[in-house]
Amino acid sequence: MHDDEYRKMADVEDVMWYYRALHRHVAAALRGVAEPDARILDAGCGTGGLLRRLAATSARWRLEGLDFSAIAVEAARVRTGLPVTLGSVTALPFADGQFDAVVSCDVVCQVPDGRAALAEFRRVLKPGGALVLTMPAYRWMHSYHDRQVGNLWRCSRGELNELLRASGLRPTWSSYWNTTTFPLAVVRRKLFPAPEGASDVFLFPPAIERAFDVLMQLENVWLRTGSALPFGSSVIVVARGVDRAAAAW
Repeated sequence: MHDDEYRKMADVEDVMWYYRALHRHVAAALRGVAEPDARILDAGCGTGGLLRRLAATSARWRLEGLDFSAIAVEAARVRTGLPVTLGSVTALPFADGQFDAVVSCDVVCQVPDGRAALAEFRRVLKPGGALVLTMPAYRWMHSYHDRQVGNLWRCSRGELNELLRASGLRPTWSSYWNTTTFPLAVVRRKLFPAPEGASDVFLFPPAIERAFDVLMQLENVWLRTGSALPFGSSVIVVARGVDRAAAAW
């Protein structure tokens, strides 16, 4: 991701409808799989917005972050007061079996071989630990936005579940999201694209931000029932680490 995208993210991620929805979905998913005193890694934490949301969700969770960008790491440390490590999701600087849960939002898509990152997530998870992962959906939706923020690839829900299984992780629930806004995303990204060098990380006028946020809250109510949405511009999945001894057997 370009450095200026990190700066834009820091400016808007606490208030922009997309980040509010993303953080809401991830926090809800974690509440269903993480114990009250869980040690949780945000792998690819950016400038710390999700860490802030998770800290507000549970004061007992032991939260840590990691990011590849020194700019993001510094911003996340300042904004959260939490330990944030400089490093890559494909070579996590942590020993095996250290975390009860790992979250990673729209990051695996930024490395050429997502399997390397997933293998690292599995390695640092305790046996049976949980992974909450989000990804941009559909290869055909790749656009100027992906090129600007560093997304190398996108995938369908089925493709992501298969990739997890091939990496020794067991998907327990997955869904698309950004369903209600999906037609607008198609129009924006494919029919009337912004110039190269632009991204969609910016605030709309307040009324539009509120309207999108309401739509995302409705999606969240549905997802919290354990149901799935049939399409959307993003995918969220919860997976469990497979016991290494059992997998080897």
